[in-house]
Amino acid sequence: MEIVVSGIRPTGNLHLGNYFGAVKNFLKMQERNNCYFFIADYHSLTTHPTPGDLHGSVKQVLAEYLAAGLDPEKSTLFIQSDLPEVAELYLLLNMNAYIGELERTTSFKDKVRAQPDNVNAGLLTYPVLMAADIIIHKAAKVPVGKDQEQNLEMARKFARRFNHMYKTEYFPEPAPFNFGEELIKIPGLDGSGKMGKSEGNGIFLYEDAASIRKKVMRAVTDSGPTAMNSPVSEPIQNLFTIMEQVSSPDTLQYFREKYASCEIRYGDLKKQLAEDISNFTAPIREKIEALKTDEAYLSKVAQMGAEKARISARKTLKEVREIIGFRKF
Repeated sequence: MEIVVSGIRPTGNLHLGNYFGAVKNFLKMQERNNCYFFIADYHSLTTHPTPGDLHGSVKQVLAEYLAAGLDPEKSTLFIQSDLPEVAELYLLLNMNAYIGELERTTSFKDKVRAQPDNVNAGLLTYPVLMAADIIIHKAAKVPVGKDQEQNLEMARKFARRFNHMYKTEYFPEPAPFNFGEELIKIPGLDGSGKMGKSEGNGIFLYEDAASIRKKVMRAVTDSGPTAMNSPVSEPIQNLFTIMEQVSSPDTLQYFREKYASCEIRYGDLKKQLAEDISNFTAPIREKIEALKTDEAYLSKVAQMGAEKARISARKTLKEVREIIGFRKF
């Protein structure tokens, strides 16, 4: 079984786009691979150095991913800061990371523009910490989005550089995990683009029926089809795409036929879609609420994940220290 590592942002609640994209594939991966999923609370400090409630955010995200189906018995689900070995490997890799190459990364330049008053060292060395997260478990595959592809290439570079500098073949080079046709992309409600938290166009798994209905009823549409079998505009196709995932095939076919015959009423479409989304997310929302109140279980999951992850991390760090030349007297 291949080792797969993926980080989860503690500041990002699960929405339908995450669920049908990354999470559904995580569920498949945990059946086929040796998976390490971690909540990246160290990483979050690069952009939110003084979080209002870091523990609360971690707790919320942990509950959401468990409710969505991640199984701590099948995969290793842990919190990044529970592994001090990651911080030490990060320090060691920083000795072989160069300022020039870090300053040239797209993610760093983007963040400098977005937060000019908070250009911290952690932001600069973000790719090094990401590399430590990945190679400490000797990952073979890493599922990444477009915005993280360059940082994964940096992780591959740091693995190669370590091997070259110390004349070893210790670290494998992690490859991007390509979901191919399995990756479902859920659009936002604003007529274009993907669903996301920062875009303000998403529906979250924890939202109640009233909130979902309010958002869906405000979704962007068009002025309606002008002729029989008119091409479907992007905003309407976006609603159909969401409907494909949460509604029955008969419901989807009914509204597609109404569109093709120029009889569609967007109000009816939105009401049905809101109801179907609410029905789909209700069981997950109930699990999230139940898990958030079960402090003992969340603590057990976090501790179990940390213990499993530290077996791998301790072994790697011990061997890395020996390769570099650290010895006890």
